[in-house]
This record gives sequence, C-alpha cells and structure tokens, in this order.
Amino acid sequence: MNFLRVDDFGKKGIEDVFSIADSLKADNGIRFRGRKTLALLFEKASTRTRVSFEAAMAQLGGSSIYIDSRSSQLSRGETVADTAKVLSSYVDFIAARMYRQSMLVELARFSSVPVINALTDLEHPCQALSDLYTIMEVKKRVKGLKIAIIGDIKSNTANSLMLGAAMMGAKVSLVGPEDCIPNDEYVSKARRCSKVEVTSDIRKGLRNADIVSTDTFVSMGQEEDAESRKEMFMPYQLNEQALSYARRNANVMHCLPAHRGEEITAGVIDGRRSIVWRQAKNKMLIEKAIILYLSNGDSKR
Repeated sequence: MNFLRVDDFGKKGIEDVFSIADSLKADNGIRFRGRKTLALLFEKASTRTRVSFEAAMAQLGGSSIYIDSRSSQLSRGETVADTAKVLSSYVDFIAARMYRQSMLVELARFSSVPVINALTDLEHPCQALSDLYTIMEVKKRVKGLKIAIIGDIKSNTANSLMLGAAMMGAKVSLVGPEDCIPNDEYVSKARRCSKVEVTSDIRKGLRNADIVSTDTFVSMGQEEDAESRKEMFMPYQLNEQALSYARRNANVMHCLPAHRGEEITAGVIDGRRSIVWRQAKNKMLIEKAIILYLSNGDSKR
C-alpha cells in the first residue's frame, strides 16, 4: 500500500491512522519490532516535512536517509524506475517530495516498498491528515464543521484538505479570486462526500466557519510569478477583518512556512485563535502513525 493521495486510505483508513496517533500520544514507548529505514527523496526544499519524518523514524527506533535529488543520479539521467527498484531494495519505506505527481506515481509503480507523498504539485496528503487530526483534537469532531480555505484554492494543500475534510463529513468552503479555479477532479470527489461551496465573496465564504485555513500565495516553483500572484491574492489575506466573518470561536490554521503581511497577518497567526503551532507539532505524530499503518502493525511497546 502507498499513500500518494489523501483518499488512498479511505475514511476508515484515516480513522485507523488517527487511532494509531492516539495510541502514540498515550504511549511514547511504541517502537518498530525490528530496524526499519526510510529514504527521503526530495526535489523540493523542506524544513518541517524533512525534520518531522527524520524525528518520527528515530523515535520509532528506525533510521532515515536524506537524498537530495539534485545530488543523486536522477540529476544525471537515471530513470525514476531504476531509482525506485534500487532504493526499495535498501529501505523499508520511501517518502518522496516531488514537483510532479506523475513522477511520484512512477516511483511507486516500480518500488517494492510503500511510497509516501511528502508533497507534489497536486497534493500534500500528510499535511491534510495532520490538519484534520488537529481539528479533531481542538473541536472534538470534524463531521458537521465548516472548514474554509481562503486564498490559493487550487493549491496542492487545498486539494488534499478539501477532499480529506469532505471524506470526514465536514462542509468545505473555498474562498478565492474568480480567476483562481479549483481543481475540478477534487471538487467533484469532495462533493460526493459532503457540501463544497466555491466563492469569491469573503463574507459569504467565511460565514459560520469553524476553521479558517490559508497557505502561502507563492508556492515553490512559482517564484517567477510572485508579484502577480501576490497582487491577485492580497484581497484574500487572512486578517482580523476576514476572521470576523467566521464564528466567534473559529480557529486559524496555516501549513507553514508563513509570510506575515502577505497571506496572513502577524496578529492572526500569533493570536489566541491560532492553532498553527499545534498543527505543526502534530505533523510528526501523524507521520509516525502513517508509517506504522503502512508497516501493517509491525510495532511493539
């Protein structure tokens, strides 16, 4: 089994991952039965994802190997298939952070061990599960809540969070400029599970929202369009005024890194309704749980 898209596990699988996470919180002594190794094959820069995976493996009694694709044979023309075949003969898991989802799919096709999506242009499923688990901790449920995603509503993180939240029974509101059209495939899938609205009206989109989530206006690989993207998205900044349209007890989320004064103000991300740091902390916990889920319960206390 691989974890390439947020719906790969299904609703039951996500609930099982959350159950493992609960067990990990209650018992820090859970470890692999034997030595396990994770390869981190990264094309994109990373802080939280890389460190959280490395720490997760160490705390589970395993080890990790970081591979910058630019210094690997991939940069000299080796095929993804050949890389996958060899890497999977050395390690027990591969977490890959790629520009293209298609490259991740090819890696998984030729790998003999589970492959985990650590971010691509299409999805960021580990982040989505971390977000949903954090919401569960804070709100005690996901089903029936309204989760608003504001700003770049066609980003990889928006795709994963939208679909994951809908699968868990939340209502989703995508709030962004009219020229920013969300991914049709993900909207259609999410609407089969729950209500999803798409609007350019901030007041309407955030009305009665229990959670308001945002992300950077300029993702990795979009730097050449930075100024035009900032201009397009600035009206959708998550600031005090925008937050006032949500419920009085609404919480704020951001997957980080944050650019204060752009997609979010300092007052909001550092304010009393922010759960951003709890969200970031839970990333390692959920990645542990995903790894254990993919290892078919091969752990002990």
